Amino acid sequence: MKTIFCAVLLLFAYITQAGAGDFRIGVVDTERILRESEQAVRAGKKIEKEFAARDQEIKKMIKQSKDQQTSLEKDGSTLSDLVRRNKERELINLNLTLQTLQREYREDMNLRQNEELAGVLAHADKAIREVAESDGYDIILQESVYHNPKVDITDKVLKYLANEPVDKSDK
Repeated sequence: MKTIFCAVLLLFAYITQAGAGDFRIGVVDTERILRESEQAVRAGKKIEKEFAARDQEIKKMIKQSKDQQTSLEKDGSTLSDLVRRNKERELINLNLTLQTLQREYREDMNLRQNEELAGVLAHADKAIREVAESDGYDIILQESVYHNPKVDITDKVLKYLANEPVDKSDK
């Protein structure tokens, strides 16, 4: 809270120094850039492709677990105690393995998403700087509680990003 207050004070001090008529502020919706930019869409597809095999493996194990559970519920009363306990133990082990695979999958996917989004944000920062410099903005904010739509330059940044050369290594 204290940092936000200091930032607002610095902003107002800068505005009064620069003169109210010549000062331009722009706002960028970073979340929108992370959803809509071509780089973000490509990164999402890349991650999806990278994790598709593991996702299929997990889905296969979920089906296997459900099938074993159904079989055990259906045939459990007709099985000997020893066979039933062995099948229950197999099911428990399968579920533990499945939980471990799911956790590792989520962790690895989150790590890759963070890596890819860092690259997207680096491109977005470059685009924001270029748009700000070319259009003569003094300050660009990436977060605001409220802003007038006329100071929102997100569309300009998205357009700049769309016109950026595509890095072939990202595909």
